[in-house]
Amino acid sequence: MNAGGPAHHVAILSGRLDPARYETLLVAGRVGPGEASAEYLAADHGARLRTLAALGPEIQPLADLRALGALVRLIRRLRPEIVHTHTAKAGFLGRLAAVLARSPRPRIVHTYHGHVLEGYFGPAKAGLYRGLERLAARVSDTLVGVSQATVDDLVRLGIARAERFRVIPLGLVLDAFLALDERPDETSPLRRATGARADAGDVVVTISGRLAPIKRVELALESVALARAAGAPVRLLVVGDGELRPELEAQATELGLGGAVTFAGFQSDMPSVVAATDIALLTSDNEGTPVALIEAAAGARPAVAVDVGGVRHVVEPATGRLCPPGDARALAAALGELAGDEALRRRLGREAREHVLGRFGAERLLADVDALYASLLGGRS
Repeated sequence: MNAGGPAHHVAILSGRLDPARYETLLVAGRVGPGEASAEYLAADHGARLRTLAALGPEIQPLADLRALGALVRLIRRLRPEIVHTHTAKAGFLGRLAAVLARSPRPRIVHTYHGHVLEGYFGPAKAGLYRGLERLAARVSDTLVGVSQATVDDLVRLGIARAERFRVIPLGLVLDAFLALDERPDETSPLRRATGARADAGDVVVTISGRLAPIKRVELALESVALARAAGAPVRLLVVGDGELRPELEAQATELGLGGAVTFAGFQSDMPSVVAATDIALLTSDNEGTPVALIEAAAGARPAVAVDVGGVRHVVEPATGRLCPPGDARALAAALGELAGDEALRRRLGREAREHVLGRFGAERLLADVDALYASLLGGRS
């Protein structure tokens, strides 16, 4: 339950499916070192959460065996009709446990919120993980991708044939973002922390997420430095924490950004983050469906993002700007364009709000998953 899309997704599913038809238990592992916990989401949505101390993101054979044993015992005791797994390691162990439990064997569903099969590891380790993922896919009754781009990637990587997959986009509770004014809140403590001044025409660009290599926050720093050098009055707000924070802070100093970058750490009040923002930025090498961009769009903020994974399903030409992956100059040019035209930002923001409203809401997610479960159970409720 580290901060991110999967935590939102599973908390909503486990807590908000019709209790007259479903009894659910959400099982999660430990949050990794330097990661912010989003366990509070389970309580917010009314989900029953059980944390397994032995289950963590690192590969630890003895602890992983203990976690597998705990999952097998839990499945044998609960005798669920469906085991629905999420994320890479928990997804593999959860599906293996469902096969080993034989209590009788439940239906097995796995959701891919993106994947770690490219861009995360060296060739040998990535090849090993792809092999394990193919084995896990064979024992799964249904494979789900949060975007068509995610599914296309997995088919290309040989995980399973296209007909084995269904696309069920991410769903979020967006009411608090939809209630925001389309103009930034100049009195916001977060906005004030950036040093942004309305009389100077300052524009706050926000990047939200783990400070981990895959998120390429160093590219965000470089693009903001280039935009400022070209005269754009942009200031960067970095929301999130992780292993790379000291290195990124040092880079900001080396780039001469000084007070133009604010590292705000993990923030649980994301509507306040969006209220402080003019433009949302994303620079990742790989994404499933980016929660931060959906939340920003619901708050009527345009985005500048790299065109990877499922990002193009959130950001369109009418709602923001898509740039080639790894291209700091293209990102800087897009930031400069939006920073220099308030009317354009407002127009793109309004279109962004309309775009996500019907596509990424929680009720749509619940209806889609309910239909999937009903098909697996033969229409039983």
